[in-house]
Amino acid sequence: MGKNRRILISVTDKTGLEKFKCLTDIGYQIISTGGTKVALENAKIPVTAIEDITGFPEMMDGRVKTLHPKIAGGILAVRDNVKHMAQALEHNIEMIDIVVVNLYNFAANPDIEQIDIGGPTLIRAASKNGISTIPIIDPDDYTWLIAEIAAIGAIPEIWREKLVIKVFRRTGQYDIDIADWMEDQQRQDKRFLRPALAA
Repeated sequence: MGKNRRILISVTDKTGLEKFKCLTDIGYQIISTGGTKVALENAKIPVTAIEDITGFPEMMDGRVKTLHPKIAGGILAVRDNVKHMAQALEHNIEMIDIVVVNLYNFAANPDIEQIDIGGPTLIRAASKNGISTIPIIDPDDYTWLIAEIAAIGAIPEIWREKLVIKVFRRTGQYDIDIADWMEDQQRQDKRFLRPALAA
């Protein structure tokens, strides 16, 4: 059922990652980065490094790790669009069926370096293509979603819609929190464009 299907996991909150083992047991491949990859390996879950997919290492202190056409294309390709799939084949882009991401906790440690770029990009991309790619951002959803995927290999469209709505509400609030912090810094005549450690 899970043959040739892929899950991208890149999370700040590592809670519940062990639950994904049942999907690798039925053939799903997990790709991941950095600390998430280590956490999955520690849970004895098979995982492929994203750099093995992209051919590029993480760089610039982790600022660049998932922003690559082989990742974005695998998430955004419309599966029943012949042109999309031909381009994916031409460029050796494999599909990504599930994107599991939660964002840096900006509110807990507000700083320019805590602004998540890759995370929002991945889950917004998965949400735009929610008919093909399942976005999962909340560890509280892991159990029921994994059970449903393991049982029938899919998620009903109305549930996908709810997951997509959750993503856009979360990323919208995330941006508001960042802008509010920046305005507060300005009101206090504090510069915010440089990381705290570099100030």
